[in-house]
Amino acid sequence: MKDKVIEAAGKTWQFLGQNGQTEINSLSKRLKEKNDVVLQSLGWLAREDKIRYDIKQNKTFVSLIEDELRVFNTVVQNAEKIVEAKKVSKKRKPGRSAKAV
Repeated sequence: MKDKVIEAAGKTWQFLGQNGQTEINSLSKRLKEKNDVVLQSLGWLAREDKIRYDIKQNKTFVSLIEDELRVFNTVVQNAEKIVEAKKVSKKRKPGRSAKAV
């Protein structure tokens, strides 16, 4: 069960990084996870000081804290650079190096 909660915490972190503030009641459906697992994952993230809760019109919302959102954006940017570098290296033919300009 602990592994499932850890996995759900990662999915939740990524979802909140991509989508921003989200109503808690919609998270389990959007993550395709059981509600109790999502709630435990939120507890995990809250204990790690990675999320914040807001109440608006009697609904509870959750989002990444600002520092954590910066971390998320850095991870995404680095992943995009890696993907781009792999695309460039695939275009090069084996045994040939890029020509110097």
